[in-house]
Amino acid sequence: MAVPQNKDELLKAINSKFDKLIKDLNAVPAELTGEASMEGHVKGARMSVSNLVSYLIGWNELVLKWMERDALGKPIDYPDTGFKGNELSKLAQKFYRDYEELSYPQLLDRLSAAKLRIVSLIESHDNADLYGRQWYGRWAMGRMIQFNTSSPYDNTRGRLRTWLKAKGVSCNV
Repeated sequence: MAVPQNKDELLKAINSKFDKLIKDLNAVPAELTGEASMEGHVKGARMSVSNLVSYLIGWNELVLKWMERDALGKPIDYPDTGFKGNELSKLAQKFYRDYEELSYPQLLDRLSAAKLRIVSLIESHDNADLYGRQWYGRWAMGRMIQFNTSSPYDNTRGRLRTWLKAKGVSCNV
């Protein structure tokens, strides 16, 4: 799928990539969700599927934070308060900790809720808001949303499917 260039394409990318990803996430056997056997976001580290979902939640909730700050006329705090752009591995570790108390079904629910809120906010904007101006640095709002939703959904799905195959879990989606 090409990089979204307008609101309709952005919504289609987010919804289609998420729908495929959530089916694969739901296919993970409960006993494997906490097993730290997947290549992590930090070089040489291992993570679990629960960590992977936590990572997505963290970025989705940051998108929501940025959009809410923008609506209030406040600057976007990229990537997050206390983190610099070159500290994304530290931010990933923070996301793992932030959601470690949630069960796997709760993680999936929270990810779905964040995605639905993002879609709702996108629907409240027009193409000029989403793609007609620089929002953060040189990037338009729609592009920043895509960088942190549909692109990671797609990347995560590929990573997850490879891991599932290695674990001998059928993923017929």
